[in-house]
Amino acid sequence: MRNEELDDVSPDKRPVSPSAERNKGPITDVLKRVLPDRGTVLEISSGTGQHVVHFARMMPYLTWQPSERDELSLGWIKQWMAAEALENILPLVRLDVTELPWQAGPAAAVICLNMIHIAPWSAAEGLICGAETVLGQGGILFIYGPYLRSGVQPSPSNMAFDSELRSRNPEWGLRNVEEITRCAGLHGFGQPEIHEMPANNLSVIFCRQ
Repeated sequence: MRNEELDDVSPDKRPVSPSAERNKGPITDVLKRVLPDRGTVLEISSGTGQHVVHFARMMPYLTWQPSERDELSLGWIKQWMAAEALENILPLVRLDVTELPWQAGPAAAVICLNMIHIAPWSAAEGLICGAETVLGQGGILFIYGPYLRSGVQPSPSNMAFDSELRSRNPEWGLRNVEEITRCAGLHGFGQPEIHEMPANNLSVIFCRQ
């Protein structure tokens, strides 16, 4: 979620991220292709909770584990979970990716959407290190968002977004796919499968070796 204003939706005033509403369909399409057909999927940084309830509804054969570190977001996720009451969503857990070992898992897959560019690089490292500990061989680490790629000219919108993030916090900013891949390789993950997504985003999928 690109730190945009949230809209309220009637009648229960659940917070809604417009970008999450736009991207949940395309992300679901990729997840259906790359996730296993059974097991638990741990979502890191579940935000408003919109994504996890949508994924749980669209992929009922999987068990979904939402997590979040932000207190405000924890309340939003609880609202969405209570309103949807889906049986394949596990109780919400508070999880900071930099606090190892994670108090979650094991999992068949770990997904993280739109987080590592609005956090220090230590959060990306924590995400990869934590995923290594909860995933077995063949487990999937799926990350989504705007990224930089060596040899690929970034879009003007992503360049502007990167500048905006770095002006707000010099430790934030769009991450380079090759840098993420190098870190993942140190923690037992192979080369990524990359999918181009709408609005100049990428889905980057690693498999635990």
